[in-house]
Amino acid sequence: MLRVLAVDDEKPLLEELLYLLRSDPRVTSAEGASDATGALRRITRALETGPEGPDGIDVVFLDIHMAGLTGLDIARLLAGFAQPPLVVFVTAHEGFAVQAFDLKAVDYILKPVRPERLAEAVRRACAQLDRTGTGQSAADRAQPPAQPAVPAQRRPSPAPAAGGGAGAERTADQIAVELGGVTRFVAIADIAYVEAQGDYARLHTDAGSHLVRIPLSTLEERWAPRGFVRIHRRHLVALRRIDELRLDAGTTSVRIGTAELQVSRRHARQLRDLLMRQATG
Repeated sequence: MLRVLAVDDEKPLLEELLYLLRSDPRVTSAEGASDATGALRRITRALETGPEGPDGIDVVFLDIHMAGLTGLDIARLLAGFAQPPLVVFVTAHEGFAVQAFDLKAVDYILKPVRPERLAEAVRRACAQLDRTGTGQSAADRAQPPAQPAVPAQRRPSPAPAAGGGAGAERTADQIAVELGGVTRFVAIADIAYVEAQGDYARLHTDAGSHLVRIPLSTLEERWAPRGFVRIHRRHLVALRRIDELRLDAGTTSVRIGTAELQVSRRHARQLRDLLMRQATG
């Protein structure tokens, strides 16, 4: 049974990783850290109490690209301790695999994280802990029972029409979203607005929100014929779902249900014109 710390400076990806880890029955606890400073603070507490202590950590799931110290930097620091936690790298970049395994990483997972791939990393970590126990030296503990394969170079392939992966559209009226290994199809007509989160987009409906790996600019172009309008660099809204347009001290915002979204000056006039045409059309 594993005690896990997940580290990623992109909050949506950290939340998704924690969700998947907590869904695995072999994981007894899963904590998150959104930056290297928080991660090192938590790891230091674990090292001070020892692997058998109440604050012990068995495995750290590390993103590589983060502000300040990288995941590789953190792994190098851990290598200097007598009984460090195991390390699994979780990254969108294939090019660091050799460095990762030089640092005795248990596994190297490419984003977006697939539940079955994460489950395999958990299995490898459990197997290594079972083999080495918690009382051996760092060098002994760091030797995996079998060296994981370095991810193979991917062959270029044509991009799926809908952006690929969990964001692919099954029909013209639906978009597929994935959570915890379950794929659901969300009607585009049910989406009130979309929020940019890095290379991802969060789809907001009355029932909740869903994360897809599609840039907001792609959805803006694809859904313009469906009445979706860009109002800010972070937001794309369904024109028909706007309940109120608010003007206050030179700023513009819209209300969609309980959400109030800012409209940038660049988009304010176009939005007002579209709403007027909708009201009079």
